[in-house]
Amino acid sequence: MIIKASYSNSPVWRDVHVHSILPEELRPLEEIAHNLWWVWNEEAKDIFELLDYEEYEKCGKNPVALLQNLRTEKTEEIMNNPDLMARIGRVYQTYKEYISVPFDTERPSIAYFSMEYGLAHALKIYSGGLGILAGDYLKEASDSRVDMTAVGLLYRHGYFTQTLSVDGQQIANYEPQNFGSLPISQVLDENQKPIILEVPFHDRIIYSYVWKVSVGRIALYLMDTDLEHNSEFDRSITFQLYGGDWENRMKQEYLLGIGGVLLLKRLGIKKDVYHLNEGHAALISAQRLHDYVQEESLPFNVALEIVRASTLYTVHTPVPAGHDYFEESLIRKYMEPLVGRIGIPWYQFMDMGRDNPGSNEKFSMSVFALNTAQESNGVSKLHGKVSQEMFQPVWKGYFPQELHVGYVTNGVHLPTWTTSSVKRIYEKHLGEEFYRNQSDPKIWKRIYDISDEEIWGLRMHLKEKLIDYIKSEFVDGWLKNQAAPSRIITMLDEIRPGSLIIGFSRRFATYKRAHLLFSDLDRLSRILNNPERPVTIIFAGKAHPADGGGQALIKHIVEISRRPEFLGKIIFLENYDMRLAKRLVSGVDIWLNTPTRLQEASGTSGEKAIMNGVLNLSVLDGWWYEGYVEGAGWALTEKQTYENQAFQDELDASTLYAMLESEIIPLYYAHNSNGYSPQWVKYVKKSIAEIAPHYTTKRMMDDYFDRFYLKLAERSRRLAENNYAKAKEIVAWKEDTAAKWDRIEVLKLEFQPVQELDINNGNKRVYGEVIIDKKDIVADLGLECVVVDYDSNANKVTFIEKYEFDLVKTEGSRLFFQTREALNYPGTHQYALRVYPKNRDLPHRMDFAYVKWIS
Repeated sequence: MIIKASYSNSPVWRDVHVHSILPEELRPLEEIAHNLWWVWNEEAKDIFELLDYEEYEKCGKNPVALLQNLRTEKTEEIMNNPDLMARIGRVYQTYKEYISVPFDTERPSIAYFSMEYGLAHALKIYSGGLGILAGDYLKEASDSRVDMTAVGLLYRHGYFTQTLSVDGQQIANYEPQNFGSLPISQVLDENQKPIILEVPFHDRIIYSYVWKVSVGRIALYLMDTDLEHNSEFDRSITFQLYGGDWENRMKQEYLLGIGGVLLLKRLGIKKDVYHLNEGHAALISAQRLHDYVQEESLPFNVALEIVRASTLYTVHTPVPAGHDYFEESLIRKYMEPLVGRIGIPWYQFMDMGRDNPGSNEKFSMSVFALNTAQESNGVSKLHGKVSQEMFQPVWKGYFPQELHVGYVTNGVHLPTWTTSSVKRIYEKHLGEEFYRNQSDPKIWKRIYDISDEEIWGLRMHLKEKLIDYIKSEFVDGWLKNQAAPSRIITMLDEIRPGSLIIGFSRRFATYKRAHLLFSDLDRLSRILNNPERPVTIIFAGKAHPADGGGQALIKHIVEISRRPEFLGKIIFLENYDMRLAKRLVSGVDIWLNTPTRLQEASGTSGEKAIMNGVLNLSVLDGWWYEGYVEGAGWALTEKQTYENQAFQDELDASTLYAMLESEIIPLYYAHNSNGYSPQWVKYVKKSIAEIAPHYTTKRMMDDYFDRFYLKLAERSRRLAENNYAKAKEIVAWKEDTAAKWDRIEVLKLEFQPVQELDINNGNKRVYGEVIIDKKDIVADLGLECVVVDYDSNANKVTFIEKYEFDLVKTEGSRLFFQTREALNYPGTHQYALRVYPKNRDLPHRMDFAYVKWIS
């Protein structure tokens, strides 16, 4: 035979993970590393950095990976360092004391569902503001001792990592996460084997591992379908956050909603209130309806009453296009079997997700959430009003201003987003009670007692930290993808802590209007390149991979930044994440935000900036509409001068340039003999003292309890007592009223279209009399006069006021109504009279929005 000189098949390479086993003395560090409490505890973070600084930086400041990679000689060095071991002991003691404090049993318990959570850079299960908000909320729940359990998905590839090509094009890279090196723990069953959750889809079972993230006292459970029990088609459900087509989105929302409730049942967890963070979680209500019908043999309407009474839906999106709408064929494919078990006709379920029941509209997850939640809210005062306008079609008998849709303005978790330097200042000057009472404005007034020199020194220190971070983290990438070394050196020379630095960093969508600054490049160049008063603008942010407009905007900014006159004056930092965000919100002087009006739901990055002494320059939209205080930042008016958005953009750009030239830059550079601007420091102090206390998650959490959680828990409890007696009573009342509603007959209607507003003598004259025969309807009825103004040119109806008629007597089924009230607003208006059912057991009118307009 012929003997070949070389012969070998191809190797099959498999992963092998070699982890260090820590000595017993260092085991407390593993416990701390697996609880994200360390994210907002500076001493804990310092300890991990001291263990092995180079390794800590190399593993992205992930303490779990750090401990797994500690070499034997390093662990021996640590154990032979008595000071370090003592510090470890103190931190562990602080951690154990924190964790051991029980939940506040005076407050109801909460189940919280979200598609994403921004908790730490190491755990890539977030994309932007929605996730960061959810992560901050869990941290605050821990600090406030709220009995909360959260549910989400664990993504193998997370959201994308952003790099820029040579020509400035965004490149999305999906990098797999090694779950074994993350601050998470796999949930095991009683036999110490991984729990495998079975989630019944329409034609098969989809299996999921369950992982636990400890966030201080709070448990976050994440589902993961990347296991061998599933087909390749299903393993990818949890590959990417917001990845794939509409069917994959449907599967993700099904898993979060249906699977999320099954997960809590599997773990034996039941809560008082179920909080849906965005419409992605809407199908939670479908599974809960199923369980009440199948497991407690409740009729559908009673089950719906119970589910609604314990559900809150929070909307984060101010425009209909930002909500998920699914084709009926896709919804039917996944939901029809479950709907069959719930026991209602398919068309009834579809109508629960439509603005117009009986139409052929797509199924809206947001509308379904509204129809299965007693309470709903926007995330700022202005967004609450926008949401009322957006959701009004769901309750056609009412005007937006009358809806129950409320608001809680988003806040930020102060211990997470303030730097260690800022925390030291606060702890030194605001007292020991500061963190416990961080939403108390009186405590924050002590900021005024801090010397100007200390505030200015803090700001210069934070700017230096930002510049050092840019130099250490981005130079290699620039050299590789973007520029020659000489250009990089020029850029770095231009970034100086003494310059006024403006930051614009957020998700890149066209409505954010990052292009405003580039409306007049010659004028911008003069502003940035003034040798006496230099200015630098730093941009960062990702555009959704499917958002061509947002990606084009990034490319445009990068191209401008490379022009000779803007080199080092305009900088785009790639891969905006939690680490970079914290550096930017603390290290710039001004946080710029220029959204198209009424399209910023809340926005929280500006709130983080406030906490660190950074001033805001923003359109009066979102949270800044409430937060702006004159002399503590700058604002572009909330008023839309032009209907043509291009004209409005031009006006706003001109206003922005003028504010920078005449107000902001001169204020910053009005240095005294000590080298700082006392007036600028005055703005900083006022911003911190008068704005910051109102935008913490502490205040936000308290608002949720005061406005929603407490009343939901109380009403839900009442409806469930005595085998759901009150729920059954309300349903019987609703069913009777609904069946007989159209029998109502108006016997008499007299209303004066000309009225006199007599201030001196009081309104004693009878202006209206109505007699209604309600036939055999059990319900009490109310009668209202609703006043509007109608603009025929715009075909727009504007609500003015309403007032209720007095029920003066009853004869059998006949109701006699009368009003002596005149309208409050002089002028010519339009009016209509509205009949509605009354029941003191209803939480609000939209709970049973039956209306009969009479004429």
